Amino acid sequence: MVKECLVLRAMNKNTILENITIIGTSSDGKAVAKHNDLVIFVENAVPGDVGIVSVRKKKRSFLEGKMIEITQPSKDRVEAFCEHFGVCGGCKWQDMNYEAQLHFKQQQVADALTRIGKIKLPEISPILPSPLTTFYRNKLEFTFSNYRWLKEEEMQHASEIDRNGLGFHIPQSFSMIVDVNKCHLQPDPSNEIRLAIKKYAIKYSLSFFNLKDQNGLLRNLIIRTANTGQLMVLISFFENDSEAIEKLLRYLADKFPSISSLLYVINPKGNDTIYDLEVKVFKGNDHIIEEMEPADNSGKKLQFKIHAKSFFQTNSQQARNLYKIAFEYADLKGNEVVYDLYTGTGTIANFIAHKASKVIGIDNTPDAINDAKENSIVNNISNTYFYSGDLKAVMNDEFINIHGKPDVIITDPPRAGMHEDVVMKLLEIEAAKIVYISCNPATQARDLNILDKKYEVMKVQPVDMFPHTHHVENVVLLKLK
Repeated sequence: MVKECLVLRAMNKNTILENITIIGTSSDGKAVAKHNDLVIFVENAVPGDVGIVSVRKKKRSFLEGKMIEITQPSKDRVEAFCEHFGVCGGCKWQDMNYEAQLHFKQQQVADALTRIGKIKLPEISPILPSPLTTFYRNKLEFTFSNYRWLKEEEMQHASEIDRNGLGFHIPQSFSMIVDVNKCHLQPDPSNEIRLAIKKYAIKYSLSFFNLKDQNGLLRNLIIRTANTGQLMVLISFFENDSEAIEKLLRYLADKFPSISSLLYVINPKGNDTIYDLEVKVFKGNDHIIEEMEPADNSGKKLQFKIHAKSFFQTNSQQARNLYKIAFEYADLKGNEVVYDLYTGTGTIANFIAHKASKVIGIDNTPDAINDAKENSIVNNISNTYFYSGDLKAVMNDEFINIHGKPDVIITDPPRAGMHEDVVMKLLEIEAAKIVYISCNPATQARDLNILDKKYEVMKVQPVDMFPHTHHVENVVLLKLK
């Protein structure tokens, strides 16, 4: 520790470090190197790169820097395919080949379960690659801004340039967006629709949102595509200019007849969320339909209604693979009571219902629970029961006495993981099996550490849902000791 403090005092913010080798990645996707036993988190680098790093920040026990010159490129380095790479923060691992991405995601899961979970583990199964590595998302959200990020060659003429843009927020600069020309995440006509809206808005002088001053007509754009070919477009307006709104939506309806759900919302709030606002239908339905093959390929495809506020896994093809793993881990025989915690729109509950006696789904979002109930009706499923409320309050002794003690619990919490009260309740319930799906191995590991009092981890399966990012899903099977 004394040595580290001396090294830090000797450095200033602009220190240049030569011959730095990138040795790995961090849990948040940054490249990692070491210098005199100090960890350096490095931008613009791929594991295996050797080069010159400029120190940007000094912390108590680590440094932050940027690779300013690569003297020896990594064998895993590839050319990024997107023109916005390095500015847009969406796909930070584009310059790393896909096999290496999978390796470091697998390592992220192993490190979290070992270092945070500190539990006995079986051999971790090889990560399941995504069937698609580009154009795999079924939902994207874009932001209108009259203060777009400028390229270096534009900076000299900043005062003369149109700053209107439609795209993604710049990392660590929420007030500025990168104007997206082509995004490789969502299949067409996503790009065509976004560019047409921007072109129309500029042609007819529609004002783009200013986050700082809180004014402007156009605020946000959401595009959702379904594997049925259905298409949802939702525009969020900050100001309620009915004539301008009507003309823009009519233009979109005429130019893109494939839009099956054209929606809009007026959002004059200080934040972008629309969950507490009324979504209005301009054309078509208030939802689109996504289809999914049953886990065991028996019977017809399941259909899921997706409304503007609905949550649905954004990688449709890989979502089925994820749920299939959960289904196989649950190993249902037909007579089990299953609790599906954080059920959302009931996708998992309806996916497994045909092999269970009954499935009880719980979620704290009333709109999601309404969707879950509707999805059961659409698929003629009669053995699912859905309840809305805070899990730690809903899942009490009275609730369990009414609905029956679960034989299997499936839990798929948000990134923050399960509330400690919920974890403690699982220990009290003592279901024979728990299938824990997580989008954050760190919080999953924290919860598994508590569950280790009564449960043993039997299987671990990482799943890549988001290629070219550091994010990874993980499925764990626990059995009562």
